[in-house]
Amino acid sequence: MAPQVGDLEGSRVFRPCWSSLLSVCGVKGRSPKARSAFAASPSSRDAGNGATVTSPGARAAATFAPSFEAPRIGEVERITKETSVQVRLDLDGSGVADCNTGIPFLDHMLDQIASHGLFDLTVKASGDIHIDDHHTNEDVALAIGTALLKALGDRKGIYRFGNFSAPLDEAAVNVILDLSGRPHLAYDLRIPTERVGTYDTQLVEHFFQSLVNTSGMTLHIQQMAGKNSHHIIEATFKAFARALRQATECDPRRQGAVPSSKGILSRS
Repeated sequence: MAPQVGDLEGSRVFRPCWSSLLSVCGVKGRSPKARSAFAASPSSRDAGNGATVTSPGARAAATFAPSFEAPRIGEVERITKETSVQVRLDLDGSGVADCNTGIPFLDHMLDQIASHGLFDLTVKASGDIHIDDHHTNEDVALAIGTALLKALGDRKGIYRFGNFSAPLDEAAVNVILDLSGRPHLAYDLRIPTERVGTYDTQLVEHFFQSLVNTSGMTLHIQQMAGKNSHHIIEATFKAFARALRQATECDPRRQGAVPSSKGILSRS
């Protein structure tokens, strides 16, 4: 599959061009932060005549590996008469998931969000699943959306938009999202069965609607192909994870500015 716009990890085909450009340009034109990273690089060395020699790889790392100054972590505890949910979300994690909701299929989907988004996600939930999975599914999504809202903070320096298409065998799903502060869900999945295991497939839409409501996200989900219910849903969660990863990553050209012509991205 071709690299997506904004998907830096999948853009290896462009890296030789970056290295060539950097070898020509050197340090000139860099931001103060990039120049500091260049100077502090262990791969830099004194050439003996007052000049600094740095490998192309080190120069690329100094320029194309920006990061956020503060940890972007959201923690939420949501307790009602129906459920008890604790969520911890680290947007700059490594894909570690520790999810136990009492709903095995939902746990499997949350693992996809962590793994493919490279988020560290912990979810601990207990609820009235002796009735059905509805309340727990909803409250887990509400808590994850709130944790995302907290982790994003003022949303300075992020790409903001994400767009990713994920296949899983015969299924293919496209997810487009905007961390705009305006909650909206456009959902177009045609899941052929009422259940996957014990999980009610109607709850997929309800999960994303709940997450959208608390995070302030515009989210479009479109099924392009698929016959197997499990494949369609899993492709959706994988595409969502990758699109969210794109949107939350640091845009080096923003230099910490809010990605909006209004100068602010607000939940309200």
